[in-house]
Amino acid sequence: MARQRASEYYLVDGYNVINAWPELIRLRGNLDEARDVLVHILTEYGAFENYEMTVVFDAFFTEDEEHALQITDRMRVIYTGAGETADSCIERLAYMAVRAGREVHVVTSDGAEQSVILGAGAYRITSPELRRSVKKAKKLMKAEYIGAHTQPLGRIEVHERLDRDTLARLEEMRRKK
Repeated sequence: MARQRASEYYLVDGYNVINAWPELIRLRGNLDEARDVLVHILTEYGAFENYEMTVVFDAFFTEDEEHALQITDRMRVIYTGAGETADSCIERLAYMAVRAGREVHVVTSDGAEQSVILGAGAYRITSPELRRSVKKAKKLMKAEYIGAHTQPLGRIEVHERLDRDTLARLEEMRRKK
């Protein structure tokens, strides 16, 4: 199944998703693990759907500068710098990408952020909507993998694979017993 969506770009509010998905809410006690699990899930999803993705984590109260990690050629993680929220970083990235002619999808359940994003010309996707899309893609991935890596259920008999001469010789050997 070929996926041609090279122009689609997803900007994801990381903590918004962590606080919305049940499997990630359970990990909030260990934010490093929750972030890693989210990035893993979205890296796999983005690769399957051929989306370019950026996950933004808010580091508003840090003294550090913004830094980005390039996970794959199509997955990037940004930790905002001192004084910048994930929302403002996402807005900045969305405006730049829309101006560059990209189809931008912003994942957040924050109502105010959704309004700003729509005004910028980007599409909005709520965190639960993304979760449903990820689950659907996982089912498709599994079905495609199983379809490509399993043998037919029907039984294949040895005689179906042998030529007539070989079958005749085997039959002769069997009768000599």
